[in-house]
Amino acid sequence: MKLFTGLIFCSLVLGVHSQWLSFLGEAYEGAKDMWRAYSDMREANYKNSDKYFHARGNYDAARRGPGGAWAAKVISDARENVQRVTDLFKHGDSGHGVEDSRADQAANAWGRSGKDPNHFRPRGLPDKY
Repeated sequence: MKLFTGLIFCSLVLGVHSQWLSFLGEAYEGAKDMWRAYSDMREANYKNSDKYFHARGNYDAARRGPGGAWAAKVISDARENVQRVTDLFKHGDSGHGVEDSRADQAANAWGRSGKDPNHFRPRGLPDKY
């Protein structure tokens, strides 16, 4: 009986352990997807393309699974919060950048929900992206 109980306990622990490892792997790969989208946005340096890259990074990360979606949300929220703080120092309490931040967050949510990020793709953006 002790052997049976031990086997059941071990299988539960290993199952939960395996789920955490999977989640962490998805989160890591999702973070890489977010970095790739950011790097591509900087490289492209294309006018009115930031919403596309926001949506694409979140879309790619969320396709990894729950860990990727979690990483995309954490990274997106952190980036917008940091931008809000830097805008406060640069422009005071003028509300500067609030609308842009809301639009970025809408594009982030669009991508994480699995909707096509090309909805935000500007005309003329090279096919490479």
